[in-house]
Amino acid sequence: MDISRRTFLKVSGATAVLLAAGLPGMDLSKAYAYSAKMGKLKGTKETTSICPYCGVGCGLLVSYMVNGKSQRIVNVEGDPDHPINQGSLCSKGGAVFQINNDPGKKRLRKVEYRGPGQLKWKPVTWDWAMTEIAKRVKKTRDAHFKTHNTKGQTINRTEAIACLGGAALDNEECYLLSKAMRSLGLVYLEHQARI
Repeated sequence: MDISRRTFLKVSGATAVLLAAGLPGMDLSKAYAYSAKMGKLKGTKETTSICPYCGVGCGLLVSYMVNGKSQRIVNVEGDPDHPINQGSLCSKGGAVFQINNDPGKKRLRKVEYRGPGQLKWKPVTWDWAMTEIAKRVKKTRDAHFKTHNTKGQTINRTEAIACLGGAALDNEECYLLSKAMRSLGLVYLEHQARI
């Protein structure tokens, strides 16, 4: 069969116009609505989140099932409305549901502490852990706080503590974190996206 270039372009153009017009006479809205209701997302709730794996901070749409008091993630996909990834995800982002579902049961579910010289970790409460962290930060800051440098200039800082931000923090959270750390006198502030 011998097709001229002109005939090929006419047929291609007509096909493109029909596809763009939605194939007149075919209404697929009922099929789309049915597939959304009856597919794997039936009975799920949806929320947005941010991928925790790297410094990019891609947006996620997370679909989850509520079963009594527990929740189980059913599907994770890229958020098309997110300005960074616009709906795309890498393979790590697509598998982020494993953080929650944890098929190998390797994820820690409680706070654990191992004291100096001890071999075993022991479970502790969040209240104990947060109080202990606050005590140690205060002790370290007080022990290493410098008010003046060698030239006699006022510096009011500590170089014994550092702060590292992560990809799950948005701009406002990073701002608040840096203000809180600077109020303690920290000078070593870093963020995962800059490293």
